Formats: sequence, structure tokens, C-alpha cells
Amino acid sequence: MVIPAMSLNKTIYVLVIFILLFTGISPAQLLDSGTSEKKTVRFKENSFLVEVAQSRQKQIQGLMFVKSLPPDSGMLFIYEHQADRAFYMKNTYIPLDIIWMDKDKKVVFIKKNAKPANSNVYETIHPEKEAMYVLELNAGTSDKIGLKIGDLLQF
Repeated sequence: MVIPAMSLNKTIYVLVIFILLFTGISPAQLLDSGTSEKKTVRFKENSFLVEVAQSRQKQIQGLMFVKSLPPDSGMLFIYEHQADRAFYMKNTYIPLDIIWMDKDKKVVFIKKNAKPANSNVYETIHPEKEAMYVLELNAGTSDKIGLKIGDLLQF
């Protein structure tokens, strides 16, 4: 028997909700494989301990369902090649500064204070600059450290 894709998606959704309700597992824990790589990155003298999102699964999940982010931490997305990289705030509960860097790790675009949506409509942030790396930090961090276009990320 062939199950239509829409029906299969609903079945999976119901199963995930059931697991979350009756096991006490958070959505982030359910999606996390437990093998998160951490890396220290720097802009000039400012260091951040970040989780690396290099797998497709981690890149899709990003900081979804995270309710707080410690100071001087974040998530670094590493892609295999430089391309247009749009981001959105679906299921993201905390405001973020999102920083795009090219293949040379040079900042090409900064979206300050990207906020979670209040409805089912989510802002898509599309800098129209190619990037190979994207860094998400707590909102206000880029201003706090004086980050600007052209600064270099080091790791």
C-alpha cells in the first residue's frame, strides 16, 4: 500500500508529538545526535565557543527550539562551497545576530537582532551576498564587539 506524502508527514508529526509529550524529551534533544562539535572562533580579540553545524541535519535544525544561548556562544554553519545562503527564524525563540562570511572568512553581511516571528509567517533573511560560513550569536553581540563588513573570522 502506498501512503500519500501528506498523510505520511502527518503520521510522522503525530508520532513526534507523542514522543515529546510522553518521554519528556525536548525537540532539540530529539533532533540532536549527541555528537556536537564545538569550536572556538574569533573576531579580533573577541572569542566565542560555538556549536558547528556542518551536517545537513544540523544546518536545518540550527538553533530551533533553543530557549537561551549563553553569552559568548553561538552556532557556526560551515558549507562545502560559497553560495547564496538564506536564513529564517522558524521555531527560533531567541533574537540573534546572523553574520555571513565568504570563503576567505570575511564578513559580507550582518543581520542584527533577527527576531522570532509572532505567527506562522517567518521573515526570510536573504543578504544576496555569497557565503561559505554563517555565524549566529546572541542579538546585540555584533554591536557590542564593533563588528563590521570586512572583518575576518578566525578559527
